Amino acid sequence: MKTSRYLLILMMLCFSSLALAQRDQNQRFDKEKFETARVAFITNRLDLKTDQAEKFWPIFNKFNDDRESIMTKLSEISKESEGNISENDAKSLINKRLELQEELLKLDQKFMSEVTKVITNKQALALGGISRDFARQIYRMNNQRGRGN
Repeated sequence: MKTSRYLLILMMLCFSSLALAQRDQNQRFDKEKFETARVAFITNRLDLKTDQAEKFWPIFNKFNDDRESIMTKLSEISKESEGNISENDAKSLINKRLELQEELLKLDQKFMSEVTKVITNKQALALGGISRDFARQIYRMNNQRGRGN
């Protein structure tokens, strides 16, 4: 129980420091503070025990990096398709997009297979919603900053 309390306090401190760091719109995004806040948020919400967290985070971070790489490629395909392209080029881009979406599915399957050896199925299922909650929280903080709150 003490660990959860400390994690909650750490999470609140991280969010506060993240908000303060981003208050000045000219200041660059602080990835280290973002990652610290994300780790605290997810660890607390999943109620990860110390031994679980030690094994979970390397798996999650690798998954996240690989997923980000694929998402960047999908974004590049979307940019390529914005111009005046031929039918053959469009067909090629569609095939590339489908291949990347297949890679994403395989990556998700591999991740779930690995992560459920470390955390429960229930925790693994909750992870997607928790990640979205964190993104929403960051989005809200940025909106408040933009309004001067």
